[in-house]
Parts: sequence; structure tokens; C-alpha cells
Amino acid sequence: MSDALAPVLERLQAGVDGAVTRLTELLRIPSISTDPAYRSQTRAAAQWLADDLAAIGFESKVHDTDGQPIVTATTPGPDRNSDGGDAPHILYYGHYDVQPPDPLEEWDTAPFEPTIVDGEHGKRIIARGAVDDKGQLMTFVEAFRAWFDVHGSLPVKTTILLEGEEESGSPSLDPFMVANADLLAADVAVITDTGMWDIDTPAITSMLRGLVYVEVTLHGPTHDLHSGMYGGMAVNPANVLPRILGELRDDRGRIQIPGFYDDVRELTDTLREQWSRLGFDEAAFLAHAGLKTAAGEADREPLERMWSRPTCDVNGIWGGYTGEGAKTIIPARVSAKISCRLVPDQDPQKVYDGLAAFLHERTPPDCHWEIVTHGLSRAVQVPTDSPFLAAALAGLKSVYGRPAVLIGSGGSIPVAGSFQRLLGYDALLVGFGLDDDRIHSPNEKFELRCFEMGMRSQAAMLDNFARVAVSRIC
Repeated sequence: MSDALAPVLERLQAGVDGAVTRLTELLRIPSISTDPAYRSQTRAAAQWLADDLAAIGFESKVHDTDGQPIVTATTPGPDRNSDGGDAPHILYYGHYDVQPPDPLEEWDTAPFEPTIVDGEHGKRIIARGAVDDKGQLMTFVEAFRAWFDVHGSLPVKTTILLEGEEESGSPSLDPFMVANADLLAADVAVITDTGMWDIDTPAITSMLRGLVYVEVTLHGPTHDLHSGMYGGMAVNPANVLPRILGELRDDRGRIQIPGFYDDVRELTDTLREQWSRLGFDEAAFLAHAGLKTAAGEADREPLERMWSRPTCDVNGIWGGYTGEGAKTIIPARVSAKISCRLVPDQDPQKVYDGLAAFLHERTPPDCHWEIVTHGLSRAVQVPTDSPFLAAALAGLKSVYGRPAVLIGSGGSIPVAGSFQRLLGYDALLVGFGLDDDRIHSPNEKFELRCFEMGMRSQAAMLDNFARVAVSRIC
């Protein structure tokens, strides 16, 4: 531990109660980006963060976009690192928007009234956004606060980018990044929106799946029909659509979209062996979801299915009459949302085209499809030979007393690909969530132990980043 880091960690330890209070304030703001009714609240969360970062010592700004605001904050760092080389520039990313809390009746407490309760690992905070992503982004904000309090500045040049549309597809983010490339220039990004291996073992995510997300509607009759008069004669989209969706997979879990597996990269023997040594407990993982039996590709190992194999899932189906009482109709249309999680080398456009072809080939007479795209993004694989990765690993080990593991993720974080594609640098995916945090579900939580260790880890990684030398061509 360096002489500079030790007092920062002491400051974080002394200020834990204040950090939890500030997190609670942020969690009370219902910043639901996907619902226009909460637009003012989403902006309020952006302003809260900008004001807090300014109070710490950053130059912060709330930027208007066509959608939700984006917050940036900057602070200069030294020109040279401790070894005399060029000092690095680190960009930290997080998102302050949250998922809708529905279904409300399944919450034990009000979703926007943060509540601290006892749990398996000590105290935990329950609220929408507790771990995704307000609690996680506050780990680096609080680390910066402590560093400023102790030293008056940060040991590296630092930029913060906080968006308010991550949970609704980030439509404004890429245009903002292109228009503000100079402001967002950096050597590496740190994204804190992922998880640990377990409560005692930190992790860095080196693989993220991409995404094809569509909404499909099968149109049949021109209007709803009386099921007594037309039943047995008219095509019923509510009968046909589930049958077609059921054909997306075969009995072995293989996806039947044309060309779906053409570009899928097989897992290397080295990585397969590393993952096998992690000791993944499939039964315990499924138990968190109230399940006992694994699904998916029958000939693949569990971590392979979650991290390095593509998927296709129906996320919701609706149509016809679903109200109280009886209304016997043949609906004119029925809709579904479908998401495909992609792995490295898969082309989102090619997968989308294959999915559209799959549906059109099965179009019943007198029917037609309407397909709306909600997102296309590539999978991301982070280089494992980066000096910044080595610095992050060293920082995590100094806090946890054990090495961090490199893991994959079944989720998608499109901004990681945007950093590579639009700004030309990689991202470190270092998060402090757990598998049972109920992300996107009722009773979302963040273990306060994870929050506290996350703050300490961010401070330790910052200390190690400061010793990385970078070479820039002027």
C-alpha cells in the first residue's frame, strides 16, 4: 500500500455513514428513463450528481440531448507519473437511470424509499437502482471524494461520463460521444456496472455479449373478430405467434435462426480450463431463481452457456383481450419482444436479418409482420495484456487479499463497444454486484459490504493507475 493510498482508505472508513446517506438521497429520485412521465425526475438525478461532483472538486456539466441528460465532470491531473512517464487519463462511466419498479406488489418495501435491512452478508440496502447502477457508480464518486479530501486532487487526469438512458437503449450516447470526442479522450475507461465472482472474490469482466432486440407484431384480420362467428374460419394471430416462437429452438436448445452460429467463436481450451477451476455451483445459481433444472444448449457447460454462447429469448407476449371477465375475440394482432445475446464475431445486422427471414418464412396466409428494432450491438472482448488491467488487478488484490478472477458476462453493455469503436480505447469492467442482487427485479439490493469494499477498491485502483506510464504521439 502506498503512502498516498493509506490515508484515503482511512478517510473512506471514517466516512462510510455519510456515503450511505448520499447513496440513499440519490436512490430516492425515481429516474426511470423509459417512461416520459419521469422525465423531470431523471433530470433531477442528473443535476444531483453534477452538483455533488462540483462540490467534490470537479468541473461538472449537465448536457441536454434529444433524450435524457448526460453528465460530465473533469479534473486535471499531473503531467507525469511517479516514474517520470506520461501520466494516464482515465474515464469513468456509469448510468443514473433505472428500470421501472413494476410489479409494485412484489416489493417488500417501496422501491424509491431505500431501506436498510439485515441479510446473509450483513446490512444491505433495498431500492430500485441500488446496484444497477447508482450504488456502483457511487463507489468511484466516493473514492474520488476521499482522495480530494486527503490530497486536494486526484493522482491522474480524470473524466466522468454518466448517462441517463442506459436502461432504454442509450439512443443519445453514441451521438454525444462523436460530438464530444475531445472532451471524452482518455487512455482507458472504467465501467462499474458488472459483478464479482462472489462476496469474497473480486472480478474483472473480460467478455460481454452483444444484443439484437426487436419487437415483432403479427397482423391478421383487419379488426378483432367474434370468436363464435369466425372461429374455425379466420386465422388467429394469438394461436399462430406462440407456435412460430416455439420453433426458435430445437429440442436440444439449438437456435434455428438461419446462419445464427456461422460466426460463433469456439471457446479456447485455456479459457475453458480457467472457467472450470472457478468451481461454479450450478444448483445454487439456479436456486436464486427458484429453479432446479438448467435449460439452453444441452451439450455445453453452464458458464459456456452464460458467457460464450449466443442466446435467443422471448421477453414478453401480449395481444387480444386480457381484462377482467369474458370477451371472446380473435385478435387482429399479437406482439412479442425478442432478444438475442451475441458473442464475439457475430454481426448484429446479420443476426437481425436471419431472425426476420425466420419469421417471414413462417408467415401464415392473410398475415404480415411488423418488426421494430430496439437495439443492435456487438459483443465485446477486452484485451487481457493491458497495463491498466494489471493495475486494476493489483488494486483489487490489495483490498480483498486475494487475486481477482477474469470472468465473462451474459449481459450486454453497449457503451464498452462504443468506447472501442468511436473513441479508440478499451474499457475495464470492474463491478461489485452479486448474482442474487435481483437486478431489474423487485427487491433489488446492494450489500453494504460490497459498497464499502467497492469504494476502497476504486481508491486502490486509482493509486495503481497513477503508476502506469503511457506513450502519446504528439
